[in-house]
Amino acid sequence: MTSSIIFVARALRCGIVRLVVTGALAGLGGCATGPNANPRDPLEPLNRSVMQFNEGVDAVALKPLATIYRQVLPPLVRTGVSNFFGNLSDPWSSVNSALQFKFRDAAENIIRFGINTVFGLGGVLDIASELSIERHREDFGQTLGRWGVPAGPYLVLPLLGPSTVRDTAALGLDFNVDPVHWVDPWQARYALYILRAVDVRSNLLRAGSVLDEAALDKYSFFRDAHLQRRRANIFENNKSRDDDKGGQEPKADGEPAPGDGGKIPPEPSPDAGKLPPEPPDEVSPAAPAIPPAGK
Repeated sequence: MTSSIIFVARALRCGIVRLVVTGALAGLGGCATGPNANPRDPLEPLNRSVMQFNEGVDAVALKPLATIYRQVLPPLVRTGVSNFFGNLSDPWSSVNSALQFKFRDAAENIIRFGINTVFGLGGVLDIASELSIERHREDFGQTLGRWGVPAGPYLVLPLLGPSTVRDTAALGLDFNVDPVHWVDPWQARYALYILRAVDVRSNLLRAGSVLDEAALDKYSFFRDAHLQRRRANIFENNKSRDDDKGGQEPKADGEPAPGDGGKIPPEPSPDAGKLPPEPPDEVSPAAPAIPPAGK
């Protein structure tokens, strides 16, 4: 078993090195240009190559394992596995929520962790959700975005998938605070990594089948969906950003985000600028106007 894991790790390492070298040489020939080029994705040729590599690994290893995993294990067991890994992530989410000054979210995450760890068999049972204590997923990339660090170009990482330059820089810290990273011996640590990856992939099997049948550019779809989701996560409930802040998260199409935390200003009223009509001789008391709700 150990020799098999070492062989697979070496094979993946060689494949990644070859892919990066090939993609880098291809990228030297020029970045993505043309009328349809996305300014958020100047490394599109390289990113597409990495995505092809990831899809190859998924087709050969991850998807078959996820399919067997879903067929063999009952839903209750799979839910317990997802709950366990989700519970491990709650303390770091709590720290990042606090760093973003979202103290209520931070408190809820740490309360979730305590309840599920003590009363939920180490997190296998999600007791906190039954008590309506919500989980708030955060990572250090979101924290940097909240602090105003620009996302930078879109990247596709080998085996890890969609990312950005900012999120990639934050991965090192996210990785080192992951409790699984500190599991010893290393065989158990990598077994947990594989189990988590298979569990996540098994939850995406149905969505993957729909995408495979759809007639669309999967690369563009994943890129735009990832950038929009990250932007929404970073700017949720962010109602007080200045227009002049340099860390605004651009939209997926490369346009700068509105300074109002990503909210689009309302359309001007068609009656704007017109003079009010002359009041009648007798004016009846009118109900106070209700200000439009902010979007």
